[in-house]
Amino acid sequence: MISVHLEDGRVEVRRRPWPRRRPGEALIRLIAAGICNTDLELQRGYYNFRGTPGHEFAGEVLEADDQVLRGRRVVGEINLACGRCDWCQRGLGRHCPHRTVLGIAGRPGVFSEYFTLPEANLHLVPDSIPNDHAVFTEPIAAAYEILEQVRIPRRTPVAVLGDGKLGLLVAQVLQASKLEVHLYGKHREKLAIAAAAGIRSEVVPAKLPVAAYDYVVEATGAAGGLKQAIGMTRPRGTVILKSTVHRNVSLDTAPVVVNEITLIGSRCGRFKPALDLLRKGKIRVEEMISARLPLADAPRAFRAASRKGVLKVLLYPA
Repeated sequence: MISVHLEDGRVEVRRRPWPRRRPGEALIRLIAAGICNTDLELQRGYYNFRGTPGHEFAGEVLEADDQVLRGRRVVGEINLACGRCDWCQRGLGRHCPHRTVLGIAGRPGVFSEYFTLPEANLHLVPDSIPNDHAVFTEPIAAAYEILEQVRIPRRTPVAVLGDGKLGLLVAQVLQASKLEVHLYGKHREKLAIAAAAGIRSEVVPAKLPVAAYDYVVEATGAAGGLKQAIGMTRPRGTVILKSTVHRNVSLDTAPVVVNEITLIGSRCGRFKPALDLLRKGKIRVEEMISARLPLADAPRAFRAASRKGVLKVLLYPA
């Protein structure tokens, strides 16, 4: 089989033996996978990554202990917890200190024709969800995590800063939850996707509004995004951080302390709400697919995904 390999900034396609399935794991055939910003950061050196990346996927189960899974389409949660530590016993397996993370830390990713994942991590994809749309389950779950962490009253104005892949999904998830979303971005064609979903969208002005929102989601993917988000937040407001940036971010803590602003890091989320949103057609993802390329063209796919203005690039096996 072929797999993508990242090392020292290089993207290569290599031949590897089929993975061995352990008890409790499923052997999965890749149907489609998506390149996300984290994959691009791994290429730039995030986590000193070396290996097979990829964690957004739809696949078909070929072998599993659970007969219900065999032959079914699945998506999978990316955190592989130990199940034994205090964090896991408290239901916080996503923060297990012994965990591995699919395609990011200690676990080969899904940019491969075949791969394995614990059956406990898998979720069946409803028949009504197309393969390409199912790939978006993981980032939609990450967007929905905001609502799990912060109780935001309905109809509350919320600013989302950043019109990339995650910013667009965050804006749509919050809009579907009856919040009054105001999306700020730099690309009119991307903002048009949010506008088509009924979201108030605006090209970032020369000067962003100051102390205008009680809730601001930072999803720029840029080192300067946090400073901008803090400036937009009212005293005693909340900033939710979604960006993963491969560099140190400098921060003037004075406005955070003086204005008593709450900073919340937000990462992975539950898959069930994400699949429900996709099944109900609440999230527009088709317009977010910029390119579709075979797995064997992974170097070209990564180059395409890193270009300005490009959203989701999907990979397919031969």
